[in-house]
Amino acid sequence: MSETKINVAIVGASGYSGEELVRLLLGHPHVNLSVLTSRQYAGQPLASVFPRFGGHAGASDLVFSEPSIELLADKAKAVFLALPHGVAAEFAVPLVQRGVTVIDLSADFRLNDADTYNEFYGAKHPAPEWLPKAVYGLPEIKRDAIANATLIASPGCYPTSILLPTIPLLEARLIDPTQIIADSLSGISGAGRKADVPFLYVECNESLRPYGVPKHRHLSEIEQELSLANGSPVIIQFTPHLVPVNRGILTTIYLSPALGQADDIVQWTDAVGDCLTKHYADEPFVRLTGSDRLPDTKNVTCTNT
Repeated sequence: MSETKINVAIVGASGYSGEELVRLLLGHPHVNLSVLTSRQYAGQPLASVFPRFGGHAGASDLVFSEPSIELLADKAKAVFLALPHGVAAEFAVPLVQRGVTVIDLSADFRLNDADTYNEFYGAKHPAPEWLPKAVYGLPEIKRDAIANATLIASPGCYPTSILLPTIPLLEARLIDPTQIIADSLSGISGAGRKADVPFLYVECNESLRPYGVPKHRHLSEIEQELSLANGSPVIIQFTPHLVPVNRGILTTIYLSPALGQADDIVQWTDAVGDCLTKHYADEPFVRLTGSDRLPDTKNVTCTNT
C-alpha cells in the first residue's frame, strides 16, 4: 500500500530558504510538492532556474508560478512561506482562514507581543490579532503544540542554536538565568539572496565582523523563549558575527551554575551533560558530541533530512 502524501506549496521558492525547502521536500516521503511561487521566475521550470534539481524525481513537472492565495488554497494543504517579514503575514492570514496549515519562515509570528515586534523590526505588526494563535515551531521543545497548530512560526537561525541547549538547562534549574552569554558565527547565506554591498564576496571574504549590536532582531525572540522556559524575564548578552562561509551557525554559550550548584563544578558539569542527553535522546536532528569531541559545522551541513 502506498503512503499517503500531503500536497505542499512553497511561496518564495527562489530564495535561499525556499531553495533549501525544495531540496528537503522533494525527498520527503510524505510530501507531494504541488506549487512553487516566485515573482521573478514565474513561468520558468524549476530545473531551468536550479539545474541541481534536474534529475530529481518529482521535479520535472514543477514550474514557478505567480503567488496567488486562491491557487495556493486550491492546490495545497500546507504552505511554507519563505518571504520577508511584513510580507509573509499578507499570505499567512488568508491561507489559514481558508483551512490551510501555514509554516512561516519569517519573523512575523514568532513574537508574542506586537510592541516588541515594532521595536525590533521597525514597523507596525501587520496582523497583531493573530499573534496569540501562532505556535513557535521549535519541535524539540514544542512538538505537541505544533502537531495541533494551523499557524506555525519557524524559529530564527540564531535562536535555534541558543534555545536548544539552553532551555532544558533553565527548566532543570541548573544554570543562572542572569549569566547567559552567547557568541554566534553565521555564514553569509543567512543574509538572504539579494544584492547588498556588505554581503558581496570581496566585502565578506577574508573578514570576520560582528553586526546587529547591541539589539539584533533575533534577541527579542531568544529572550522571549528563554523567559517562558524560566518562568520569569531573562536578559542575555548576544553578539552575532558574520564569517566567510556559505552556510551554518556555530554558537558558543557561556553559562554559570545556578545558585547552590557551584560547590562541586564536576558534579554540575555532569548534571548538565546528563540533562541534555536525556532531553535529546530521541531527537534525530540533535546530536551531542560528548566531552571528547568539539562541534564542527562540516559535520552537520545538510544532515537534517
